[in-house]
Formats: sequence, C-alpha cells, structure tokens
Amino acid sequence: MDAMTLVTRFGKPDLFITMTCNPYWNEIMEELLPGQTAQDRPDVVTRVYRARLLNLHDDLIKKGVLGKVAAYAHVTEFQKRGLPHEHFLLIMEPNTKLRSPDDYDKFISAELPDPVKYPVLHKLVCKHMMHGPCGTLNRNCPCMVDGECRFRYPRQFCDTIQQGKDSYPIYRRRDNGQSVKVRGENFLDNRWVVPYNPMLLMKYNCHINVEVCCSIQSIKYLYKYIYKGHDCVSVSVDPSDTHAQKIDEIKQYRNARCITAIEAMYRLYGFPLYSMSPPVLQMQVHLPGMHMVSFKSRDDLNDVVKRERSKRSMLTEYFVTNMDNPRARKYLYREFPEYFIWNKSHKRWEPRKKRIQIGRLVYAHPAEGERYYLRVLLNHVRGATSFEDLRTWHGATYPTFRQACEVMGFVETDETLDACLSESAVFQMPCALRRLFATIMVFCECANVRSLWDKHFESMAEDYRRSHGKSSLVEQKVLRDISNHLASMGRDIRNYGLPELEELGEVFDFD
Repeated sequence: MDAMTLVTRFGKPDLFITMTCNPYWNEIMEELLPGQTAQDRPDVVTRVYRARLLNLHDDLIKKGVLGKVAAYAHVTEFQKRGLPHEHFLLIMEPNTKLRSPDDYDKFISAELPDPVKYPVLHKLVCKHMMHGPCGTLNRNCPCMVDGECRFRYPRQFCDTIQQGKDSYPIYRRRDNGQSVKVRGENFLDNRWVVPYNPMLLMKYNCHINVEVCCSIQSIKYLYKYIYKGHDCVSVSVDPSDTHAQKIDEIKQYRNARCITAIEAMYRLYGFPLYSMSPPVLQMQVHLPGMHMVSFKSRDDLNDVVKRERSKRSMLTEYFVTNMDNPRARKYLYREFPEYFIWNKSHKRWEPRKKRIQIGRLVYAHPAEGERYYLRVLLNHVRGATSFEDLRTWHGATYPTFRQACEVMGFVETDETLDACLSESAVFQMPCALRRLFATIMVFCECANVRSLWDKHFESMAEDYRRSHGKSSLVEQKVLRDISNHLASMGRDIRNYGLPELEELGEVFDFD
C-alpha cells in the first residue's frame, strides 16, 4: 500500500528491472580456494552482490542512466537455489518518461547483437539473456505449466516495437536468420531473447532484465509480484500408527520455510531487503480518545493514562498545528508530511526543511462506521482544528461524522462508496474488491448498487479477464464470488438488482 501511494502521487512506473546474482563474477571467483564453488562461500557471494547492487542503485537513481527518477521501490528476493535477485520499479520524471514505442527502443533491446560488431555483448546475451529452451524443445523446463511456457516464450517475430493489447509492449524481434546454440544442441533465435539494456548488461555481466510498464492495468500485479514474500509450505507429520494415537492437528501442522545460507548471511549482515523513495508515512486515523498508546510492561497503567504525552497522536497534533500556525491550514491531513516532519520522540509536527515525504491515511473499511466517515472528512476538509471542527459546516456542528459527510455532500449520491471502491482499486486485488463490494451492499445503505457495479466491474474482474479474456464466464464468476460473500452475511444477491446469476452447472467448467 505504501508503494501504491507513490503511484497515486507520481503516476505509474515506467521501468521494471530485475537483476540476478552471477556466481561467476570475478570478485567472487578470486576469493575461492582450490576446489571451492560459490555455494561454499555464501559470505563472499552476499557481500559482492550487495556491492554490485549499490552500484546499480547509484547508476539508476543518482546518475540516471535510464533517465531521471522521480520515485522508486526495490525488493531483494532469494531463489530456491539460493542466489539473490533484485526487483526495481522506477517512476521517471515527466520530461524523461517513456511515452511511445520509439522511446522504448532507445533503452531496451530484445535481439541478438551483431557478433562481429559487438562480440562481447553478443557473448553476454547468449550467456545471460536467452530463455529456455522450453516448449516443444524441452517439455521438462521449469517454466512449463499445462504444456505451455508461463513466460510466453518463444515470442513472435516483429519488425518494429509495438504497443501490445495486454498491457505489455511487443519488442522488436526481427527474423534476420541469426541464431545461437544454447544449453545443448538447440539453436535459438531472437524470439528467445529476454529484453535487456546493453549498457547495464555490459557493465554488470549478469542476468538483468529491463521491461517497460506501458499500461496502468498491469501495475497492481507488478507490485503484488515484487512484494509477494517468501514461499511457504504446509506439512503434515503423521505417526506410524495413526489409528492408535489421538490426532492433534495443532501439533501436526507446521509452517515450514527453507532459508538458504546466502539469505541467512544477507540477514546476518543486516542488509536491507527493500526500500522506496520518497518514503511514505502512514497517517493515523482514529476517533476521539481511541488512538494507540505505547508503554512498557513494567509501567503503571494509571501513570501511563495521566501522561500528557499519552494524549497526543499524529491526528490530534495536526489539529494543534492548524490552531497555532495559520499557514498549515491550507494543507489536507495527508499532505502534511510534505511540509512538516513528525517528531516521534516529542510527538509533534515540525516544519520540514529538506527532502520530501508522502503521507498515506491508513485504510478504513466502510463497515467501521464513524472511523470511515472521519477518514472521508480528513480527505476533503482543510485546516480543521479539532474533531468538532471537522463536524462543523456553515456554523452548525453535527453529532456524527456521517451526518457531517451527508450535509457536505460526500455521501449524498453514493460518492463516498464510489470513492472508496476507486481508491481500493488502486492497491487491492480483485478478490478483495469483490469482498468489499459485498460489504458495501450489506452495510453501507447504497442507493444505487447497479451503478456501482457498472462502474467498478472491470476492476473486480481483472483476475478473471487475465485467464478468460472477454468470455461471458467472467461476469458470472464475479457474480458467484459476490453471491458467496453475501450468503455468508445472510443476504441474497437476487435482491440487489445486479445481473442475473445463472445456475452453477450452466456456466462453469471447473478443471
């Protein structure tokens, strides 16, 4: 959610870069004793990779070799075989954004270079940037799923780079007759080349994939991909004689995780696994007297409650700052971190002198009632000096935040619910949106459910669109999911004026 806040502030990412450690880097090989491999020295691999990563960070962010960067997020992950790799998502400054296929061609290549003119680059592409072989050439390749390559290789030949129909560009891959022998007796041509930047590949001598993010439709999946976390597995430990012993499910099931030596060293060295810039500050949203207070286990709770410091929070001090500083009243609550710094030790807002920070109001679900409507007001009302001031409109103070929202016009025509779904669609996956839509139907007194359905159907159906295209099954699958959520809350989807839900056996063909 923090990373998606950068998208709402600066726009969609322009470049997606993945760098994988090369265990044969000279810095690693020089430190190995006779008979050793890179796997025998995880400390060396970790430190060399970290040094290379810092150089790549400087090239991309500080030197701007691909253009001036406005914001970025990066995450370190570890392959099952142990090697670390890095994901970068870069949002470029407006004057250096990639706006057309011609701009893509300046930075990214998906072809084999001329072996006579660029012999070193040709060797590196053959070594690091050739996918597979898979498909009919190798049915046992790890990328094969249901008989097809999940990365869609081999790609099609294309004389010029084009804007794809599925949110991804089609890179130039000319049928020029050039091919190379890779991993056995297979000859691979331009259709098997993974997109790369020649300068970065030459400098870092490793697999370094550079892709263009050409559509906003793929953004949530990119961020979900880089923040998916480590793999988990559930295992069952069964005794030899299951009938003779009492089954204890709590003891049988364990969360198991394999941590390789390289990942362990990475963590022992204290190297950060992720970062983003500008940093995002999560802004507290709480009802009066409902903020969180931290204290130590040995503290007396009576003393904790009486402390003046315990009565302060980001939100209450936002009110105090607005009261004392007239200049601060022109900013919304979420805009405050761009102009003020939150001092944690003293719990107060102080004027910002340098750098920038983006604010993000913590999420509130419509089912939370007053807290949700408080968040709505904070997103629209500037310069509030108290909770009562937030509920005041044209000299009249209303008893609840919801009534204030209604009088100000934020919930008069389901605008709040529409805004809630629109905001959630930025960072939540379709399955969560369908659950939220069902919750709104039940708890939020929506005047026109069908209008919300028509407006937000595409966001709720993104995952099914990816697997079924424009099939008629998509609408029925979305309706079925919402119906299941409504049924769990004791409601029937047929009472809300949505498209008719057909019988399960008529429209679904489960694998």
